[in-house]
Amino acid sequence: MKDIFDNTKKELADMLATKGEKTYRARQIFSWLHSRGVRSFEEMTDISKGLREKLAGEYTAGSIHIENMQQSALDGTRKYLFSLEGGGLIEGVFMEYRDWNTACISSQVGCAMGCRFCASAVNGCERDMTAGEMALEIYEMERDTGKRISNVVIMGSGEPLLNYDNLIRFIEIITDPDGKGISQRNITVSTCGIVPAIDRLSEEDIGGGHLQINLAISLHAPTDEKRRRLMPIAEKYSIEELMGAASRYYERTHRRLTFEYALVKGENDSAGDAAELARILKGMNALVNLIPVNPVSESGLTRPDKKECIAFKNKLENFGINGSIRRELGSDIDGACGQLRMRSMAQNSQTGI
Repeated sequence: MKDIFDNTKKELADMLATKGEKTYRARQIFSWLHSRGVRSFEEMTDISKGLREKLAGEYTAGSIHIENMQQSALDGTRKYLFSLEGGGLIEGVFMEYRDWNTACISSQVGCAMGCRFCASAVNGCERDMTAGEMALEIYEMERDTGKRISNVVIMGSGEPLLNYDNLIRFIEIITDPDGKGISQRNITVSTCGIVPAIDRLSEEDIGGGHLQINLAISLHAPTDEKRRRLMPIAEKYSIEELMGAASRYYERTHRRLTFEYALVKGENDSAGDAAELARILKGMNALVNLIPVNPVSESGLTRPDKKECIAFKNKLENFGINGSIRRELGSDIDGACGQLRMRSMAQNSQTGI
């Protein structure tokens, strides 16, 4: 059966119309699912019993379950391993800040991008996630923590722009005022740099205007040669093409861009790298988010120490480029993308599960 969480409010109304039901019921059903967080049609007490039975006969209400959770003793960050009804394991992270709570969610089961520094790519991509599954990552974290999530980062396993239609559907669902009502400005989509999809994203209209989401582009190197050593996608799209798409996105949406830059000792952290990075970003309204590379054993990569990271940031700022060093949360748990999933899959393989 289909999962009712995958439907937008309009799709629910269209479905109800075909059944001869009043379309205003769509708003009630949507609110029960995405605002009140129910996981059973029986809980929808202002819906007639007959309609609830019809829905239960055709739809499931939720298809994601918490398999494991690790909580940091240092800062309370929670790392989740979820199982999906349609098969596969994915990860999500709950991060608590002083004034808000953020969910980092996955968009695919695994990842096909093959970036050297990311554990999500070790076993490739199994399948796309549905919009409902993406939303349910958030709702399960809220159910488990008892805390409201106001910010969403689609930066877990997977390349969101390779699951484009489900991504857009998810954004429409999660920002609907009759549901979760998260502001578009509180949503960040991270991409390895799928140039045609970035252009397509800049033309999207959800809510009566260009999207107002934040775009975080994984750059990770200042030259094509170095980027190709870290990211296979660089074989397909050059930095020049990527910068062109990024500029067009900014021109159409007026949203500041973030460029993710995983600092790898001896690979992309020299003074020359900082100068070249500043050159290609000159004149752009952009922030460089510096990320000391995660210690994934399969990558063979080494992270610079804190002093070296600060020095690189200072070099960028001397060139007039805004930089920040990502605050590390959950450093005492499997906090990096794909690590908890990879560990679980390895254990299951050893036990024959």
